[in-house]
Amino acid sequence: MLAVFFLILPYLFLKNAFVCLSFAMAIAMLIIAFFNYHVSVAKDVRFKKRFLEMAGISFGVAAVSFFIGFLLRFFLNVDI
Repeated sequence: MLAVFFLILPYLFLKNAFVCLSFAMAIAMLIIAFFNYHVSVAKDVRFKKRFLEMAGISFGVAAVSFFIGFLLRFFLNVDI
């Protein structure tokens, strides 16, 4: 829950959605790095490989979700 709190924090204080998204992506990168560092120390595995894998998966899912939302917004003519 703490990770989610930090990810939505920029949206509570800033108005520009793109600036908020940039901050949320940076925070997500830090959270991924923190957890992967912990796992790499605890399990004695390589940090860089795990970090790049998890960051790629996380940001890949985020990009696909954004693209689906963009398409839905375009085809359903919804503007928020």
